[in-house]
Amino acid sequence: MSLHCQPTALVGAIALALGTTSSVFANEQKVAKASLDTIVVTATRSAENIENVPARISIIEPVILEQSPLKALPDLLKTDPSINVVQSGGYGQQTSIFLRGTNSNQVLVLRDGVRLNTATTGAASIPFLDTTDLKQIEVLKGPASVLYGTDAIGGVVQFVTKTPEKTSAFVTGEIGENQTYKSIIGADLAENGVYAQIRGQVLETDGTPVFNINDNRDYSYDQKGYSAKFGIEKERYATSLDYSQNSGNVQYSNWGAFSSQDFENKIVNLKGRINPTQATEINARLSQFKDDLDQVTSSSFVHSTTQEAEIYGKWNFTAAQNVLLGITQRNTDAKTQAIDEDINSTGYYIQHQYQTNSLSTQMGVRVEDNEKFGSHTVAQGGIRYQLLPNTSIYTNIGSAFKAPTLNDMYAFGGNDQLKPEESISYEMGIDQKLPLNILVGTSAFYTEVDNLINSECIIDCGEEWLPTTVYQNQNIDEAKMTGGELTAQWAKDQFFINAGYTYVKTEDTKQNSELLRRPRQSFTVSTGLQNADYGLSAALVAKSKAKDFSRDIPGYARVDLNAYWNINPTVKLFTNIENVGDVKYKTVHSAGDQYYVNGGRLASAGITFKY
Repeated sequence: MSLHCQPTALVGAIALALGTTSSVFANEQKVAKASLDTIVVTATRSAENIENVPARISIIEPVILEQSPLKALPDLLKTDPSINVVQSGGYGQQTSIFLRGTNSNQVLVLRDGVRLNTATTGAASIPFLDTTDLKQIEVLKGPASVLYGTDAIGGVVQFVTKTPEKTSAFVTGEIGENQTYKSIIGADLAENGVYAQIRGQVLETDGTPVFNINDNRDYSYDQKGYSAKFGIEKERYATSLDYSQNSGNVQYSNWGAFSSQDFENKIVNLKGRINPTQATEINARLSQFKDDLDQVTSSSFVHSTTQEAEIYGKWNFTAAQNVLLGITQRNTDAKTQAIDEDINSTGYYIQHQYQTNSLSTQMGVRVEDNEKFGSHTVAQGGIRYQLLPNTSIYTNIGSAFKAPTLNDMYAFGGNDQLKPEESISYEMGIDQKLPLNILVGTSAFYTEVDNLINSECIIDCGEEWLPTTVYQNQNIDEAKMTGGELTAQWAKDQFFINAGYTYVKTEDTKQNSELLRRPRQSFTVSTGLQNADYGLSAALVAKSKAKDFSRDIPGYARVDLNAYWNINPTVKLFTNIENVGDVKYKTVHSAGDQYYVNGGRLASAGITFKY
């Protein structure tokens, strides 16, 4: 592992970083730490203190999200060491996320409860999602199919958006290297439980080369989008309507040929809540997510639509116990040149929670009725116990599943008789408060996945490929992931340090080999000082080597710097340097000595005006 620096090229960027300073809405920023008072919603489908959750959940907080509007979502997710982000280049290039060693289509991605995994590949189009209005990112680690159904084998990554708390408006602009800039305008209205919000954003960049050799071309990326939100939040009832749209164009390499594609994603999310009594709550949701890709250099296209209707009720039948009952109806639809299909699935789930000052339990069961593979049942149970005043331990066990995608069943090599991929996971951990305001946590986990879908020869199989050879997707593979995590946090006044380490060993049990693109070791650390007037922080992300077919992807380390200065309550200046050493680290093996590489250094500066 190495960190290569180019001091001469950095002089101007470092001078800029030291002379100005970062992000948005400074008077409301908190010290960068995921404290035990942090409220999360992903683990139980309702607001919970993170210290009560019988699982490992991490938070990417507003102070990180607001450092730079230019920061792409893949780079934000890299701050969690349990996530390995593999991107074939810079802005807008193909991206996969591997959570605790599980595959990209075994990680459920949500935005305020709306499913963002596509109907075709089963994975989310991470590089095309905008980060403008995020409040926090919650990463729930471990199985979560009881509450969320398919795809939640490795865990759930949920983007939680902001809800207006006061009437305000702002304008932000940021400009950086490679002719990169982003501008955002927004306004909020909040009064007597009624709120409204509107946002608009534009991002453009000339981009960077995507290969380490034989590539002098820059691959550009541009996007523009807007969102609107309206809602009413009262003690006995609530309703909200959220709409967002993001579209643009990205250039990329298609097996060495220069290509370009247009993208557009749209989200509609209608939610409602009523509380018939103090002990009961009923929630309902209607949502739709459209993800469209249209090739500019060919007639190919991929259009994916997911529609969901859900209703669930919560009954607090004692001061310490509640039960959650829900039904989810989902339709996934995919249209390409090869397929035009859709699937309906209905999930029925129940969850029981018990919580006192020293003990928290969570148990649930889900039955999924899919029109293709029939019914499938998963279950999960977890417990957290306050062993000592400053020590808590937890353990959980759960099963999960991933339904075959429309590509698996109907694209090349498709098989509509596929069964869902199934997993069983075990985990245990401990959290300890130490003197001097230090918090440490450690956990160990094991996941086994069966019925993995892969292509297998079924006709004219031999050492040499023949024109009559036929391959078909089959439930043939098995995999295991074993690992552990260690986290440490310290904060005092305006100073903070956060560190995390993840070890994961993966195994393809059929081939007796490691799974591709999963580094065994990942380490992150961030430190700095932040207050209402100014802040300065630095972050390190380091990965060990990973296997990629016949080659290894070398390990790497990168450092990011961030600073901000609130000149007054209305004006903020900020600057960022991503990848200070301009490390062109390899991400994916292409052919021979050619690898995909990251986008290199991006130094930027910006200003926010707010009212």
